[in-house]
Amino acid sequence: MSSSPYNAGPRAGVAVRVAAAKCIAAAERQQQSLSESLPAAEATLPERDRPLLRELTYGTVRNQPKLAMWRKQLLSNSLKGRDADIGALLIAGLYQLTDMRVPPHAAISATVEASRTLGKPWAAKLLNGCLRNFQRREAELQALVELQPTAKFNHPEWWLKALQGAWPKQWQAVARANNQQAPMTLRVNQRQHSRDDYLAILGAADIGGLKNELALSAITLDKPVDVTALPGFTEGAVSVQDAAPQLAAELLDVQAGVRVLDACAAPGGKTAHLLETADCDVLALDIEPQRLARVAETLERLQLKALLKAADIRDVDSWYDGQPFDRILLDAPCSASGVIRRNPDIKLLRRETDLAALAELQWQCLTALWPTLKPGGKLLYATCSVMPIENFEIIKRAKAEIPDLELQPVLIPGAIGGASGSQLLPGEAGVGSDGFFYALLIKRSSTA
Repeated sequence: MSSSPYNAGPRAGVAVRVAAAKCIAAAERQQQSLSESLPAAEATLPERDRPLLRELTYGTVRNQPKLAMWRKQLLSNSLKGRDADIGALLIAGLYQLTDMRVPPHAAISATVEASRTLGKPWAAKLLNGCLRNFQRREAELQALVELQPTAKFNHPEWWLKALQGAWPKQWQAVARANNQQAPMTLRVNQRQHSRDDYLAILGAADIGGLKNELALSAITLDKPVDVTALPGFTEGAVSVQDAAPQLAAELLDVQAGVRVLDACAAPGGKTAHLLETADCDVLALDIEPQRLARVAETLERLQLKALLKAADIRDVDSWYDGQPFDRILLDAPCSASGVIRRNPDIKLLRRETDLAALAELQWQCLTALWPTLKPGGKLLYATCSVMPIENFEIIKRAKAEIPDLELQPVLIPGAIGGASGSQLLPGEAGVGSDGFFYALLIKRSSTA
């Protein structure tokens, strides 16, 4: 077997699997997202072991429905809630045996030893038996995958039904796209370089990439690289951002001198892109102060300035100074069902009941912000969702209930819709971007 990038020493291998099990268990129990748990887990490991941790956690969670089905087949009795870490170790072990370049003996021995490190030596025999039993029964268990849609498509049952209802022709392609690793796409800071010029700079650095035709500043790399390897990254020449969210600044048509509200601004990619596009006056809001700090860091790296406020956008009196905005970007809180390929734990963390609750939150945000928009101004409603209840249905309701509202068609090549908004589906189901929805709302000067 060719050498693996994950051939760490025995002790390191065990520590990684212990950390991975804790992160996976927290996601399975809907306690913590990987973005919340991984930083702390990575801090316990040397830098050389962190790629293994990320591959193990993200890969296991991405395939959790299939792996959980196998776990159920292999265990004679269900594990107790307090032993969720052992259940997580088992599916992480199964992922290593089927999808990772880790020698089987190393995967099994490190997984077994991890149970002892977790203070549960009784589980060592159980894990060893299950993993070796899987090796003997792999053909049989792989065949079962084709018989169970949740395992075949690696999505919860309710999620598959929602996709089937929303996109009867595309749902399988959406599910498959969700299970792929997303490409790394860049946004070139046009204040520093044209896209063509930066492509040449990348080529000189032996980093391959192509223009992404969905957005004017987008480049999709041939393969991901560490951001520190990107020429000029520290100086703000480029940012990492999928092509779909890059459309926000283009669609909002910001001009020099206009007053812009970026609601729900964190982590700041769209805020920065607005400022890269034009010398506009931007107020960036977010409900979480710690997430707003990320916006500040992004703007500092790009040498851009905006007014940042931590506030609930629905509590208008707490942040609004009475001066209406020419442009509003409402990147509404949503299910994030369009970015599962980047955040596979969404499949575990979301509940079916979340969709209606989020739709109501989105409506509250839209109606709270509408009075702050100047007559003749534009509000861009955006979500990284593929669920119509969060997208087309919100815009349909807005058209019916807000009397001074007009819709401007949003025409995006490869997207679905137009007059009432455009839906980009993720990956192979669409044009290769993340799943994203846009609708452009204009406030009439008169209700007459």
